Amino acid sequence: MEKKPKQSTENFIKDIRCRTRRVFSSEQKIMIVMEAQRGEHSVAELCRKHAISQGKIERYHRSMKNVVKLDNYYHPEQLKEAIAEFVEYYNNERYHESLNNVPPADVYYGREEEILKERERIKKASIKKRRQLFLHEKLLNSGTETLSSN
Repeated sequence: MEKKPKQSTENFIKDIRCRTRRVFSSEQKIMIVMEAQRGEHSVAELCRKHAISQGKIERYHRSMKNVVKLDNYYHPEQLKEAIAEFVEYYNNERYHESLNNVPPADVYYGREEEILKERERIKKASIKKRRQLFLHEKLLNSGTETLSSN
């Protein structure tokens, strides 16, 4: 009978954490970031509440800084206005690749499926129209070739 080497307590705890770690969907991550934006709780409190690292929220702040720091602000109100504009843009206009290129607000309010269906409808209509144009051009070109060969 072979004896297993004894696992340290620290490694045992790490192993349990890895096996029981929650996996969040993109929608859940966006909801947590939006909750952080409201400012009702500190980032640390939210991270403890949802058992996540602060990375998602820090990534959002880095995105905001990269946009907001491009300008000079001569009054605190100007900075507040720029931040508010960025938050509006980030939540309602900016497409997020991890959310099927849908803005977070649309995911949050349950409009994602409707938007994706509309995109699919537009895509099918565009493909159909391109095929029709291609066939039309092909017919025109084949008619021109027949005339020029005579």
